[in-house]
Amino acid sequence: MKDDNFLREMNARHMWHPMGHPGEAHENAPKIIKGAEGVEIVDLDGHRAVDAVGGLWCVNLGYSNDAIKQAISDQLWELPYYSAFAGTSNPAAIEASYAVQEFFAEDGMVRAFFTSGGSDSVETALRLSRQYHRLRGEPTRIKFLSLKKGYHGTHFGGASVNGNNRFRIAYEPLLPGCYHLPSPYTYRNPFDETDPERLAEKIAAAAVDEIEFQDPSTIAAFIMEPIQGAGGVIVPGDSFMRRMREVCDRYGILLIADEVITGFGRSGDWTGSRHWGVKPDMMTCAKGITSGYFPVGATLMGEKVADVFENSGPEGAIWHGYTYSAHPVGAAAVVACLSETLRLDTKTNAAARGTQLYDGVCRLAEKYDIIGDVRGGHGLMTGIEIVSDRAAKTPMDAATMKRIHQTAYEAGAMVRLGAHNVLMSPPLTITEGEVDRILTALDKGFAAA
Repeated sequence: MKDDNFLREMNARHMWHPMGHPGEAHENAPKIIKGAEGVEIVDLDGHRAVDAVGGLWCVNLGYSNDAIKQAISDQLWELPYYSAFAGTSNPAAIEASYAVQEFFAEDGMVRAFFTSGGSDSVETALRLSRQYHRLRGEPTRIKFLSLKKGYHGTHFGGASVNGNNRFRIAYEPLLPGCYHLPSPYTYRNPFDETDPERLAEKIAAAAVDEIEFQDPSTIAAFIMEPIQGAGGVIVPGDSFMRRMREVCDRYGILLIADEVITGFGRSGDWTGSRHWGVKPDMMTCAKGITSGYFPVGATLMGEKVADVFENSGPEGAIWHGYTYSAHPVGAAAVVACLSETLRLDTKTNAAARGTQLYDGVCRLAEKYDIIGDVRGGHGLMTGIEIVSDRAAKTPMDAATMKRIHQTAYEAGAMVRLGAHNVLMSPPLTITEGEVDRILTALDKGFAAA
């Protein structure tokens, strides 16, 4: 490893960073995170901060889980790579597929298709949903419905069903046949509806209207996050997902639950869908499947979908996949991570510490008028919408948002900015005292603004 001076000098010189302007990185060099322990990260200057972002919604078990690290190390020595394309497999992949099926059995999932991450998993789900209808003799079902404010990755398919135009405009035209419904976002929505249950009813009615306008025989699937993450931690009304399940069933549309963020305990249950009492037809997952220690994702199929593929003719062959699908090192990480996730019962701690974090931010909202809305209370996912005028709900300017972010970091907590939102998704192993440290840092950040 080069010395610290070299790292500082070369920072942002040769690498473009995701989700940012290449030129801005030259003016404001990224923080160089050199180490991590427990739920803390350490930068090149030795400054320590609680990672209230959890890497990127993914380091569910913190940075010091020896069982996952050991499983990765052992597998590297035994079999560092082999293809899982048709005709070959490996022991770790077989074990991982069994572990995943066991974990998601209550959600009705019976098969897994391994990918390299969340975007890959969404792309796979969209493709297979079209093929599912083709196998059933309905090849005209090619369109997709999704929600505004939703986030489903950055591939062309995922970007096309994304509900935030920041991920779309520069890359259009995208996949045709993708239509967006209003988000269950009580703070801002076209109905001016603040009651979550009435809003759920209106969105379900809007879905019916759009489906009938498009012609139900052309719609393949509806994809949604059980709780919208990157869009601002938007928690729907209790009945929302069940209403959308009913609409999908009525019109023969597949329901895809994007569990990339909400899976593996983050929502306070093992899946976000389970939290709302819904069994989807397909699920996408990644992030917490290895706690971010290795890039792995999976697309999961319920029995209805699996039966159609497995009992079809040659046209049921899946001509889709990735070089690193069911990578043996990643698969070993999956097995170890799921075992540790269950052993530590992270969903229970996520529920308790999530309530603590949410309640603490609500108290800060009583102190600071710049806090327009606080969202969360369902596991360790909290969103804070920052405004310059609370009555008018005017979004806060970018410079002030950066001041909040920097001050909070200096005070000991790394948070994430999403436009005019402060987003938090700390490791599910976080303690009561560490949540208090986040709240103290946020207090200082808001005071600076």
